[in-house]
Amino acid sequence: MPRKSISKYRAGGFSEQGADYVAMRGPRVGAMMTDDGEIAFDKVAEAFGMSKGQIAETAGLSAATLQRATRASAAKTRVRITEMLEVVARVTEWAGGERQAMAWYRAEPLPAFGGRTAESLVKDGKAGAVRDYLDHLTMGGFA
Repeated sequence: MPRKSISKYRAGGFSEQGADYVAMRGPRVGAMMTDDGEIAFDKVAEAFGMSKGQIAETAGLSAATLQRATRASAAKTRVRITEMLEVVARVTEWAGGERQAMAWYRAEPLPAFGGRTAESLVKDGKAGAVRDYLDHLTMGGFA
């Protein structure tokens, strides 16, 4: 399967390529988007058993961000949530589901990053490094 990049976003949401990538990486992650490729924050919160405020904080945003339409539609918000979903989607299958993947994302220390979690790395703008690390493991590399 060819690797698709989601580093390019259209204003306010996923690029078409990114939406396809996220949809194929997890059983229900693609279902967390609207038909036009926008993130459905209610569906994201429901899938992970979290409030929208908890989802925002997990992505490194203010808890109130997803409660206000102008902030929720901001490019920074969409990019950060997309990065979080990308990482969670990559581990959903082997973690046993979305909620388990989110627990891994938030709590599992990654040896290659000095014991930091995927959550802390994404919050620091290092989502690409986490994706590359997970791709390396998928291809049979060592942690």
